[in-house]
Amino acid sequence: MAADPPKLKTVIAANERLQNLKNTFETKYGEPPLFYACAPGRVNLIGEHIDYCGYSVLPMAIEPSILAAVSLNNSGKITLANANPLYTDFTVSCSEDIAIDRDNPKWYYYFLCGVKGIKENFGIANLAGMSCVVEGTIPPSSGLSSSSALVCCAGLVTMEANQKSLSKVALAEICAKSERYIGTEGGGMDQSISFLAERGTAKLIEFQPLRATDVKLPDGAVFVISNCCVEMNKAASAHFNIRVVECRIATKMLAQARGLDSGRMLKLVQVQTELKASLQEMLALVDEALHPEPYSREEICKALGITPEQFSTELLSANTQQETHFKLHQRARHVYGEAARVLQFKSVCDSEPAESIQRLGDLMNQSHASCRDLYECSCPELDQLVDICLKSGSVGSRLTGAGWGGCAVSMVPDEKVESFLQAVSKAYYRPDPRRAEMEKQSLFVSKPGGGAAIFIEE
Repeated sequence: MAADPPKLKTVIAANERLQNLKNTFETKYGEPPLFYACAPGRVNLIGEHIDYCGYSVLPMAIEPSILAAVSLNNSGKITLANANPLYTDFTVSCSEDIAIDRDNPKWYYYFLCGVKGIKENFGIANLAGMSCVVEGTIPPSSGLSSSSALVCCAGLVTMEANQKSLSKVALAEICAKSERYIGTEGGGMDQSISFLAERGTAKLIEFQPLRATDVKLPDGAVFVISNCCVEMNKAASAHFNIRVVECRIATKMLAQARGLDSGRMLKLVQVQTELKASLQEMLALVDEALHPEPYSREEICKALGITPEQFSTELLSANTQQETHFKLHQRARHVYGEAARVLQFKSVCDSEPAESIQRLGDLMNQSHASCRDLYECSCPELDQLVDICLKSGSVGSRLTGAGWGGCAVSMVPDEKVESFLQAVSKAYYRPDPRRAEMEKQSLFVSKPGGGAAIFIEE
């Protein structure tokens, strides 16, 4: 795999989407774009809510993506416009510090996260002036990584516009870090697959160090994405960060229970590494050391020997300060169990046993049950959709992405794809006028797509 994002010469007129974006850009700015950048969305096949705990995940890039057309100028400003008229324009100075309003997560703040990440990485005092039009085909707030793709696209655009060079791995790490400016404490999966994806293969993404390994998906089945049509914006609610905080606290409580230095531990993987334990042994430790009843702030402070002030400043994030009770046992059980399922999923893909499709389906079903019951990141509509998918011919269905809305991913045998699509359409989308209106972009077969790239008109 090439180390740097590809720069591809392209006949724009041969690509309807690029041509439409070029036309929009020329209408807006009165000149053609100098270059284009594209960053794909992703579907996570298995490994939910464990990247920020340090564990490996198994996503693939999808065809829907964020696309930007860009020209350079000497205005001293970055002007951002969106091809979708529902989204307002925004302009920012190239020389001033870029402020991200995390209480108001508008589309352009995600773009500016990527800009800010590159600016700070290289210590650029005055960024190149840019005019941009952004266009996206990833449904927003759907669990398919529209926001991270936007951050990645912006990082790639800013690197190219300022004549800098970075590897895919470096770009992924910078964009993962810079997306936290919007307030979401993610773990890096979305940005990593956006840059490291390769057409035709899923990837096992491992962290520290960041690396991606090809995972050949079995012949005889495809993955179908279905959107439950409930939107969930991670940055606009506290659900996501509450789970990050609960895992952080569980880490320290487990470390304390085993006499480790809990002060320097933030991720559940660190406890396993320090104890040199297996994932099964970690699950046993969770049952032994953590009770299923929610923990109060007082109980946690007493166990860890910290003050309420330290609890608020060292363990909570800005948008979780109001939380009073924390489900540590359930969250830790999900993380260690899900981490084991990721490794089992890859092992089945690698060894290609005769019953591989059924075994992978079983792992996906176990994953959804854990997300629903232990991590509590599903919602009634997602559970209904997953149930319909299983009754319609899927061997395995699960929520994908953060949850609380968004998409399910289903593994469907080749011979059942058409009947599956029709059955899901009939049972979930058609009875509801709003869902029926959204069906075309909400239910589709997805194959592993390629990673982020720059396009230059040939």
